[in-house]
Amino acid sequence: MEKILERQLRIKVEKRGGKLLKFVSPGMSGVPDRILLYPVGKIIFIEMKDTGKKLEPLQIKRASELRALGHDVRCIDSKQDIDDLVKEVFG
Repeated sequence: MEKILERQLRIKVEKRGGKLLKFVSPGMSGVPDRILLYPVGKIIFIEMKDTGKKLEPLQIKRASELRALGHDVRCIDSKQDIDDLVKEVFG
């Protein structure tokens, strides 16, 4: 299900001129697995999860570290989350 949600998000983001990139950080486990780049130079770190799955403790820690640096971090685990995020970001 996670792959399906990721594909849906990528399609919706790219239709609106954004990019959804895979994020890998060797040597630092627990970072979000996607970066959403959208017009006006903004980014959102996104952790994709199967519906109903929760973040692991290390993922929560990494999200907190990124937020402390002023970054936006989201967890997406449903089509509704995708629709809400796309509406918020792209109007």
